[in-house]
Amino acid sequence: MTYEFLLESVWHPPLAFAETAAGALPSELELQALWFAGAFGRDFRTTCGKTVRIVQFGEWNRCAGPDFIHSAVEIGGELRTGPLELDPDSAAWEAHGHATNPTFRDVVLHVVFQSNHQRNFIRTSDHREVPQVLITEMQLSDALNRPQREVAIAHPGRCVHPLKNLSPAAVSSLLDEAAAYRANLKATRWVRTEDVHGRDAALFQSTAETLGYRGNSLAMRLLAQRAPLALLKAEGAAAGAVLFGTAGFLSPQLHEQAPPDTRDYLRGLWDAWWKSRARFEATGNRAIPWKSHGQRPANHPHRRVGALAALVQVWPSYRRLALARPFSVKPVVDFLHALDHDFWSHHHTLTSAVSPGRVSLFGRAHALELVANHLAPLAMRENGMSFPSYQKLRNSTPNDKVKRCAIRLFGSTKAAQPWTRRVCHHQALLQVYQDFCLEDFSDCHNCPFPEQLLQWK
Repeated sequence: MTYEFLLESVWHPPLAFAETAAGALPSELELQALWFAGAFGRDFRTTCGKTVRIVQFGEWNRCAGPDFIHSAVEIGGELRTGPLELDPDSAAWEAHGHATNPTFRDVVLHVVFQSNHQRNFIRTSDHREVPQVLITEMQLSDALNRPQREVAIAHPGRCVHPLKNLSPAAVSSLLDEAAAYRANLKATRWVRTEDVHGRDAALFQSTAETLGYRGNSLAMRLLAQRAPLALLKAEGAAAGAVLFGTAGFLSPQLHEQAPPDTRDYLRGLWDAWWKSRARFEATGNRAIPWKSHGQRPANHPHRRVGALAALVQVWPSYRRLALARPFSVKPVVDFLHALDHDFWSHHHTLTSAVSPGRVSLFGRAHALELVANHLAPLAMRENGMSFPSYQKLRNSTPNDKVKRCAIRLFGSTKAAQPWTRRVCHHQALLQVYQDFCLEDFSDCHNCPFPEQLLQWK
């Protein structure tokens, strides 16, 4: 029996109450970020049945108008170049006034994620029809890899008893299967981004996303897309200023609000930023949505951007270790943990006082998260790392999400201790929890996982 076979048992009956239904579409910004990362692929069909291939995804538009500019799209064998617009709903083109707005006149493709089941004539101000692509539910589900629920109640589930009766070897086999399945999903996501933007960009975006941790993973991914690595390299010493400016963290008066010992650094950032500002700054509702409330000082978004800026300066060395074949974890973790910056190794925010001690830019736990979620899955896909080597990776302590999974599956964190010591088992617990616990609305009563476990050998 394989983990994929277990998943075949998951059936989603119609939900009785609206409040228990699956979550709404992600925010428009997240949909745009997924699209730009190539999460939905390159090949589609228009609502009229013509083949569509995205040749070039273009660039983020930072001003008013269509979402992406300089796109290249092949529709029915004909290459078209120009802006591209994404909307959550097929009726949004008319509702948002795009049909009469001359800035949308040259749009070559309209991408939507929900249909209102009415025939919409997507026209420009000069009455030219714009081809429309509707992202299917399967494409959306595959890209999001998002379960129906956010959290299942953290109490022991019905699977505790059958898991307790399995031999340690059988439990290990189950978790290994789940970990391998999850790693393959993550590697597929990486490969899609690499196909669209190249290998360096895929590494840059995945590293930024990891630095964002929980609250700011989307914001950091957007930053890495809007200030891509190739352009940052061209900026040279001003790359850090471009990152902070694109993030929306710089202003002419900022250095005046800061302690005296930080003013020179901030003044230098602003002096470099204003020269590139027109090419990178987003306006209006295109601002990156940062979350600073509830973040530990070491995880403040200023510091996360500072760490990314420091990495850009040593990119060749980092890339060589992160994409080495065969892949070795320790050199990557040691390199990231030793990452240093004159300012950010001693400050928590752009305007904070100096810290009494050195603050790590990229902690070992974060580095291991990067390995588990991106680098190791890719290395296993490319035969640069064996699964037994992946199995040997040990974690420090399980986070709250892993603890919740452990309680649900094993009854308590103590009972789950043999399965919360390794990176691959953390990944496995998260995958089982996502595929079964978060897809069940019966508070465990109708979940097929406990019965399936009785067949596991």
